Amino acid sequence: MRSALVAYSCLGLAILFEVTGSTFLQKSQQFTKMAPTLTFIALYGVSFWFLSQALKSMPLGVAYAIWSGLGIVLTAAISVVIFRQVLDMAAIIGIAMIVSGVVVMQVFSQAATK
Repeated sequence: MRSALVAYSCLGLAILFEVTGSTFLQKSQQFTKMAPTLTFIALYGVSFWFLSQALKSMPLGVAYAIWSGLGIVLTAAISVVIFRQVLDMAAIIGIAMIVSGVVVMQVFSQAATK
């Protein structure tokens, strides 16, 4: 139980650092602004470290599915709220399908518990 809690906590932190890093990637303006570029690099480094800790007791496929699904949702939300970008219906449906896939895997797959 504790191992799973630690793994999911590390994965959650990895996702938060990655999404925050992606926000700074946008702000770096294709690596032309030094401070956002260095912040992005540092945040991605921390993110991958937390991901590596989660992988000690979680299968890679499960971790990556959760990472990508939540990362997409959070990044899309940030793009709408902070950068005022607009998501069309196809993007919203696609994101919903990705989230549905992660939920199906977590609820019905035995791979998540191995």
